[in-house]
Amino acid sequence: MRTFPKGGPMRIGILTGGGDCPGLNAVIRAIVRKGIQCGDEVVGFRDGWRGVLEGDTVPMDLAAVRGILPRGGTVLGTSRTNPYALEGGADRVLATLERLAVDALIPIGGEDTLGVATKLAEAGVRVVGVPKTIDNDLDATDYTFGFDTALGVATEAIDRLHTTGDSHHRTLVVEVMGRHAGWIALHAGMAGGATVVLIPEQPFDVDAVVAHCQRRFDSGYSPIVVVSEGAKPKNGELVLATGERDAFGHVRLGGIGTALASLIEQRTGREARAVVLGHIQRGGTPSPFDRVLATRFGLAALAAVHAGETGVMVALRGTDIVLVPLAEATAQLKLVPVDRYAEVEVFFG
Repeated sequence: MRTFPKGGPMRIGILTGGGDCPGLNAVIRAIVRKGIQCGDEVVGFRDGWRGVLEGDTVPMDLAAVRGILPRGGTVLGTSRTNPYALEGGADRVLATLERLAVDALIPIGGEDTLGVATKLAEAGVRVVGVPKTIDNDLDATDYTFGFDTALGVATEAIDRLHTTGDSHHRTLVVEVMGRHAGWIALHAGMAGGATVVLIPEQPFDVDAVVAHCQRRFDSGYSPIVVVSEGAKPKNGELVLATGERDAFGHVRLGGIGTALASLIEQRTGREARAVVLGHIQRGGTPSPFDRVLATRFGLAALAAVHAGETGVMVALRGTDIVLVPLAEATAQLKLVPVDRYAEVEVFFG
């Protein structure tokens, strides 16, 4: 990497990796707008780490970020490419950064994208990460942008399903995203008045779920079950997986909602339907909260680069944006604690 005066103009690379997420464009916009004011040149890598591997870039100027604040997704594109899963991948990344004279890199992503960033920082690359995931499962930050928007989508869906469920006297099982962490299910279930909320951190008792549903029917209303895609019963397996794995080794999940709806229908004798929200949670316009948080993250990341920081991630603590070590942020996932789940259990049935 090139040397440069601390705080002076730089050539900064940015990328967005992993799943798309509302608010990514707000981060990009903030980095570019502030960077230009600092005299920086900002280079965007297309499609996450693939762009860095192949040197696939696009110049990021004011025209490139005009009008993107309210847009979902990412104008840079994304992928789940893992350089460290490819032979010579890490060396290719380093060679690209050297050839393009990139002084510092700002990767925007979740545990996998920032896991790569952590290794690059250890290899001497100046890196400041920005946490992104609708799952809100990145450690060392109170919230990640994208979560609030996904939560709003899930909550609205639950609100709408209450009326159709009651009209037809059926159980509706709402499957939301959450491979290992149940933050979306927890918050959406509480906000939407779900009958039961099932998350990966707490294996569920099938008999108890059926009993809660039956009590809801007995009260004259129909049950809504909110389940994270990674939730599992205490005994046996209901989850269905394709067996396919992505570049980071994650099995593609899906099917717990459908399987659970079938079981509830059999056990209660009442019709049940599954609603899988899937990628609807990722898409669309980011909420005001996510736009503001993403913008603040982008500004803080650029400031950290100019301050000479590396191997760190911007994070939200309370209402403040702080810097935390990347290694700390990616060492483990932030899971739903027992006491938080106990809060929503009060409303089961």
